[in-house]
Amino acid sequence: MDLVVIGLGYVGLPLAREACRAGLKVAGLDRDPRVVAGLKAGLSHVDDVSPAEIEEMLAAGFTPSRDESILEGVRTVVICVPTPLSADGGPDLTAVQKASQTVARHLNPGTLVVLESTTYPGTTEEIVGPILEESGLKAGDDFHLAFSPERIDPGNPVYGVANTPKIVGGLTPACASAAAGFYGKFVEQVVQAKGTREAEMAKLLENTYRHVNIALVNEMAVFCHELGIDLWDAIGCAATKPFGFQAFYPGPGVGGHCIPIDPNYLSYKVRSLGYPFRFVELAQEINDRMPRYVVERAQALLNREGRAIKNAKVLLLGVTYKADIADQRESPARPVAARLRKMGADLTFHDPHVEDWEVDGTPVPRARVLYTALAEADLVVVLTNHAEYDTDTLTRHARLLFDTRGGTRMADESAAERVELL
Repeated sequence: MDLVVIGLGYVGLPLAREACRAGLKVAGLDRDPRVVAGLKAGLSHVDDVSPAEIEEMLAAGFTPSRDESILEGVRTVVICVPTPLSADGGPDLTAVQKASQTVARHLNPGTLVVLESTTYPGTTEEIVGPILEESGLKAGDDFHLAFSPERIDPGNPVYGVANTPKIVGGLTPACASAAAGFYGKFVEQVVQAKGTREAEMAKLLENTYRHVNIALVNEMAVFCHELGIDLWDAIGCAATKPFGFQAFYPGPGVGGHCIPIDPNYLSYKVRSLGYPFRFVELAQEINDRMPRYVVERAQALLNREGRAIKNAKVLLLGVTYKADIADQRESPARPVAARLRKMGADLTFHDPHVEDWEVDGTPVPRARVLYTALAEADLVVVLTNHAEYDTDTLTRHARLLFDTRGGTRMADESAAERVELL
């Protein structure tokens, strides 16, 4: 094999697809039997990779497997396994360590090993390298070791693996050159960082920047509502400035793997030095409290109409973490739903990308016909602004609408009394 990708999820599978398109002989190693069986059958579990593309990959020789012997003789290994948060708020590197141990058992001289899993600076050099060296080979001398942060944006119709600049940081200059040469086969632009730690930090910097700025507008949304200021209009006005400003928008919380998770890796590393990373910790606190705030606003809206939240019919629109995809990882819809249910609301949900949805192990009924569900609900809460939820549809049929994503901010004035923005 030219390449074995370990971990065939939202990062690994698109990477494998692009490598197949470039003519590389590619295999994927994943421990989930359902994932492997599905891929072998031509099915995809990832939004950005279609079943037709899986069929193309298989036709090009792509081999999904659970058998680590697929690593024998491979030229390049890319590790794309999950790094969730541990109980102490740091990264859980169990999957990274196990993947590294698997690679070490089959490592040959000259092999390139790249870690793409997001983690704190120093992981590649301090954790992955020593495990791989248990093979008897030395990193930087006998095999190449590098870190390359994933930049996957699920559902993005413009940027994917091939046309998003790829950062690589090598343990040595030779490692960096090897990694750049590998990615250069199917990525348009490769950017070499000074080392693995700089590449690891670049990923955390990108996501911490977003995390902090989202927290800023979320906090502004709270006090702008109290002051009677339309924050959405203010953001639109500020965004007309052609320099020095980038628009971020408030919402019911943050979701996905990156924003609510990755900045904590950096905070964890900073705390190990003996002091807090206050920006990240404050941003986490603000974004974490948004689901509670959304429920408080929903309750206030119902009270305004003379309706208690208990036994009120509340329809949640969109339960994925971002628009027009099926990915539910860390979606703020769950804590919103859990709190509404605890307060006695009669919940239903609608999402064009999700058939079945559970909150705390209990199913939430799915509304089958959107127009009917809108009309029957005492309150409709937009949590994810899927394309299907256009302004006209929502404002025409909903009796009372709370839009946490701003999609209806241009609604007709006749609907103003029935529509409220976050």
